[in-house]
Amino acid sequence: MDLRKLKTLIDLVSESNISELEITEADGKVRIVKQDGSAMVPMAQVMQAPMAAPAVAPPPAAPAAPVAAAPAAETGHTVKSPMVGTFYRSSSPNAKAFVEVGQSIKEGEPICIIEAMKIMNEIEADKTGTVTKILVENGQPVEFGQALFIIE
Repeated sequence: MDLRKLKTLIDLVSESNISELEITEADGKVRIVKQDGSAMVPMAQVMQAPMAAPAVAPPPAAPAAPVAAAPAAETGHTVKSPMVGTFYRSSSPNAKAFVEVGQSIKEGEPICIIEAMKIMNEIEADKTGTVTKILVENGQPVEFGQALFIIE
């Protein structure tokens, strides 16, 4: 991304009501964040192709946030979330939970619901066995690939 384009983006963000802008193009990615309402700071610029003179040096890499996952010592099969959303153990607040610890389940049986964009997605067991651990609390947000249950 050339300097003129970067300056134009900074000017657009500073003159608007938005506080953050992220642009991805074939030759790179830039993220601009308003710090105190007037000062603009490009937060990161990752380039695919080398530039003659970089407009802004990228900030030092921040440590990655820990991702919730099953502990390494867990044995058995881990059922992971197929999407980002909100985890629910039952079909409605007053309904009985789909599964409990110690319960035997069969492949294809519903074990929870993940709400994503106001759509309730029923998640089915991908293995037959006994639920040994439920790793997520009811109503908790979950990420794609996050461990939900351990089945043995």
